[in-house]
Amino acid sequence: MAIRPYAALTVAMTILVGVLYGFDLLATASAQSKTRSVIEEKLHKIIEDLHGSDLPEGIVRTNGRVEATELDVAAKYAGRLATVTVNEGDEVTAGQVIARISSPEYEAQLRGARSQVLKAKHGVAEAEALVAERQNTKLYFDQDVARGQPLVEHGNLSKQAFDQRVTKAEVAKAQLNAAEQQREAAQYALGSAQAEVERIEAILVDLTLLAPRTGRVQYLIHRGGEVVNAGTRILTVLDLNDVYMTIYLPAAQAGKLALGDEARVVLDPFPQYVVPATISFVATDAQFTPKTVETAEEREKLIFRIKLQIDPKVLGKYHNEVKTGVRGLGYVRTDTGVPWPENLAVKLP
Repeated sequence: MAIRPYAALTVAMTILVGVLYGFDLLATASAQSKTRSVIEEKLHKIIEDLHGSDLPEGIVRTNGRVEATELDVAAKYAGRLATVTVNEGDEVTAGQVIARISSPEYEAQLRGARSQVLKAKHGVAEAEALVAERQNTKLYFDQDVARGQPLVEHGNLSKQAFDQRVTKAEVAKAQLNAAEQQREAAQYALGSAQAEVERIEAILVDLTLLAPRTGRVQYLIHRGGEVVNAGTRILTVLDLNDVYMTIYLPAAQAGKLALGDEARVVLDPFPQYVVPATISFVATDAQFTPKTVETAEEREKLIFRIKLQIDPKVLGKYHNEVKTGVRGLGYVRTDTGVPWPENLAVKLP
């Protein structure tokens, strides 16, 4: 079982100080000096071991914090929270209903939009009937013109009477064109009314809030009965399939890391276990910005954020034990050719 560096350091210092104090009381000045020198040498060795000097060259250890991807579930539209079906700590699955917002205003708008659809449908029906009537009228006058043409040629119909028939046919054609335009306008009005219904129905669908991913409710900010505005965050869900440890390393070490390389995580509550992880991200920008003129000393102050992605198979197996905010140690290799030492071999319950 591995011992935490800080706990071991405290115990070692306590024991050694006690021993040193005992020798101060019992030994002579010369023996006391010799004993103190031996004890200080042993204490220095323990401190070096606890600070990682026992790690092979090419492996780096640093403090870190376990985090997970957070997803905020917010209200897209304003209204009153009718129900909230989950509490903090509850497990949710993707697509699960977690809250509903009540909005009588949108429901009233939907009824009005549906009435407009019915009205538009009546308008289209009337326009269709008018077009049919104009088509019959035009057909009649076109046939009348066709019958009058040979009569004029044989002198059985006056030119004036024939021109009147032609005029009536042209008027009928114009009236048909107008009726067809009215039909198009009625159809456009129907389409607009149906689109308005679909828009309001989509709003009402969005008033039912669903879990974006499978995970755990981290924060419940608003509860049933409260009035919320558009964009108000209702709760936060943790995606426990995307858990990682965030660590920070200086530029000299961060620049040598390889994305996708193996890493190790040791958590404070479970120092006896070694969790497998992968380097999934190395920040391109430093956390501490140096001065305009960078010296070697300034460059050493550059600190880069790094993510150690914990193996999803481990997360799935120990789902109930996964928690964020836990502190621990992260181990990475600045030289991928260096094998992991025996004490950093993967070890799980």
